[in-house]
Amino acid sequence: MSGPAHSDEPTRVQQLITEFFSGQSGRAVGAGSLDVDLVAGADARDDCAVYEFNSPMALVVGSDYVRGPKFVLYELGLLSGFDIGYYLAIANISDVAAMGATPIGLLSVVRYPHDVDDAAFREVIAGIHQGCTDCGTLNVGGDIGNAERIILSATAFGVCRPGGALMRGGARPGDLLCVTGACGLLGAAVAYFPRRDSFAGSLPDETEKRLLDSWKHPRARVAEGRILGERGHATACQDTSDGLKATIEQIMRASGVGFRVVEDEVPLDPAVERVAGLMGVEPLALAMSASSDFQLAFTINPGNLEKCRADFADAGLEFHVIGEANETGRAESVNRRNVSRPLPGVAWKHQKTDISLLAAGLPKDR
Repeated sequence: MSGPAHSDEPTRVQQLITEFFSGQSGRAVGAGSLDVDLVAGADARDDCAVYEFNSPMALVVGSDYVRGPKFVLYELGLLSGFDIGYYLAIANISDVAAMGATPIGLLSVVRYPHDVDDAAFREVIAGIHQGCTDCGTLNVGGDIGNAERIILSATAFGVCRPGGALMRGGARPGDLLCVTGACGLLGAAVAYFPRRDSFAGSLPDETEKRLLDSWKHPRARVAEGRILGERGHATACQDTSDGLKATIEQIMRASGVGFRVVEDEVPLDPAVERVAGLMGVEPLALAMSASSDFQLAFTINPGNLEKCRADFADAGLEFHVIGEANETGRAESVNRRNVSRPLPGVAWKHQKTDISLLAAGLPKDR
C-alpha cells in the first residue's frame, strides 16, 4: 500500500500551475480608473510577473511574515494548513487595503520540511489562493522549497491614484476616530482555547465556532479602504492587526496628536464579552488588546462624516465613531462618568510572550 505522495519541487510547481494559476496572463487587474494589466502571471512560468500600467497611479507594496505552524491554535489542531495559508494572504492584503489601494497581486513564499506531503502542501497553497480570490486579486507566484519547518511569507501589491495613499500620519486635532467593526475576536480566541479546560465554565458551541471562524475566515477591508482613499474621506488610516489599542497609539505617534476614546462607543462582540467574563477581565480591555482583526481604524474631518457614512451605506458597509483627536499627545479613554484613564488593554509590541497569554494578565474592571 503506497503512502502519501511527496513530489519534487518542479512537479509541485506544475501541479500548482494547473490547479491555481492557469489563465492569469492577460487579465485586467485594476479597478475603476486604475488601468492595470497582468501581462505575464504565474502561468507564464517566468522569473517574474509582469504588469503594464496604462494610467498614472501609485504602487503600494507591503510584506509580512506569519508564524505558520507556530500559531497556537494550529498547534492545538484547531486550524488547518488551508487556514494558515488563507491567513497569510489576508494579513498581507489587509495592509494594502489600509492604504486605500486596490490589491493587484500577491507573491507568496512557502517553505516546508521534507515530511510535508503533496496533500498537505496543496492545502496551504489552496488557502492562499482562496484568500486572494476572496479579495479580488491573484497569487502571481513567489517561491517554494524545503526548509527545517513550514515558513510562510508574502508580499502584496496594490495601486491607488497618485497622492491617494492613506497614511498613519495625517490625523489632526478635531478629527473623529473611527473603526470599521468590533475588535478582539482573534485575541479572545487565543486567550480562550489554550486554557479552555481551566475555566470554571465553557462557552456555547456557537460562540466557540465564532471565535474559530475569526481565524479561519478573516477579512481584509478592501472595499472600506477604497472608499476612504478614492473619495478622500480619511485623514489617517491603519489596520488593527496589532490590536485596537496599539493601532490608536501608532496613529497618535505618527500624527503627533492625542486621542480621547469614548468607551461606550467602542463596539464589543458578544463572543469577546463572554471570554472576558470567563477570564475575569474587563471586556473593553480584552477587545482593545493584541488581536489580528484586520478592521480599519481611521480618522476623518467631522465635516465629511455624513458623506462618508452615506458612501459606506451605499456599499452595504458601516463604521463606528469611537473618539476624537486632540492636542494632548496622549491616548486616553473616558467612561460614562467622564472619568479618564490610559487606554485599557495590552498593546502588541512584539513581546516574547505569545499573544495567547497577553490578555491573561489584564486588570479586572475598576
